[in-house]
Amino acid sequence: MVEYWDVYDENGNKTGRLHERGKPMRKGDYHLVVHVWILNKKREFLITKRAPGTGDIADLWQTTGGCAVSGDGSMTTVLKETAEETGIVLNPDNGRLLKRFTQAHFDDDGHSFCDVWLFKQDFNISSVVLQPGETCGAMWANSKKIIDMMNDGIFIPIELYPYIYELFENPEVK
Repeated sequence: MVEYWDVYDENGNKTGRLHERGKPMRKGDYHLVVHVWILNKKREFLITKRAPGTGDIADLWQTTGGCAVSGDGSMTTVLKETAEETGIVLNPDNGRLLKRFTQAHFDDDGHSFCDVWLFKQDFNISSVVLQPGETCGAMWANSKKIIDMMNDGIFIPIELYPYIYELFENPEVK
């Protein structure tokens, strides 16, 4: 099934155009991406392991996230991606948008607006339902463990999470 993204301009306004996922984006075009950090009462984050065969990030640990499909906003994408990748239903009242940053694509001239969300929600790790072909592991990890995993090359590289130290120093997280 073909997936389409809304195209945004550099100011975050929808252009009215759509972009087909997998095709190169044009210079000056942006799309919306979300990163979802779920924090439990022990100050641990839910992280998942990418399944083998999922491109450049296969077999690496990460936080939940994904691209918004056409018509979906940031919160809708957060809820949808989390449910798809983990089976966890987030309560929207537990979430807060921490920041938005832009990131250039590595393989074309496009960019993304990346919305970073923090959710405070507890659940048993055994309730995580992994999505075949997308995720193959889940665990709770504190900020030190995540940084150690990045340094060991088993977590998605820090370049894709340029805000990570800011997140971990946030008073809500410490």
